[in-house]
Amino acid sequence: MKEIRIHARAGQGAITTASLLGYTYFKEGMYAYAFPHFGAARMGAPMNAFVRVESKPVRLRSQIYEPDFVLIVDSTLMRGYNCFSGLKENGVTIINGKEGLEIPKLKARQRAFVVPANDIALKTIGRPLGNTALIGAFAAATEELKLDTILEVIKNRFSGKAQEGNIEAVKQGYEFIKNVRAINSKTN
Repeated sequence: MKEIRIHARAGQGAITTASLLGYTYFKEGMYAYAFPHFGAARMGAPMNAFVRVESKPVRLRSQIYEPDFVLIVDSTLMRGYNCFSGLKENGVTIINGKEGLEIPKLKARQRAFVVPANDIALKTIGRPLGNTALIGAFAAATEELKLDTILEVIKNRFSGKAQEGNIEAVKQGYEFIKNVRAINSKTN
């Protein structure tokens, strides 16, 4: 079973992110279960969303404490919460942030990628909601999902200008991480 934990603030699209990821895995032949967890239901309150994926139906309904992957939609949450808590030994984290963002020391085989998802979203969607850019970045960093499948899911979920903008955000998030990985492979 693969498990994804998403850290965000209410109103930043974490539930949509979980739903889109889950549906993408489903379209690729896996069983997925996506669900949120939040306390005070107000805009801006810290919250989590989760996705579990397996080749057979997912029956486990608890929160995710030892994720394979972490998506951090709002990097300010790293100041008050240990967003990396329980991340598996070879886990991957995708962080919405700017270059130079300070990341806590990770274990030897863990990886973290910082992507300017909100900046991408501002250019492509017109609003700083970087969740679809993060999904593209997730696909490139983990190689868990095919870009074409994600784009198919985006086309199913959105229409009109929102569809166009989100498709471009996914592509730019994907390409950003592909470029980072290419640069890292040349320097290592």
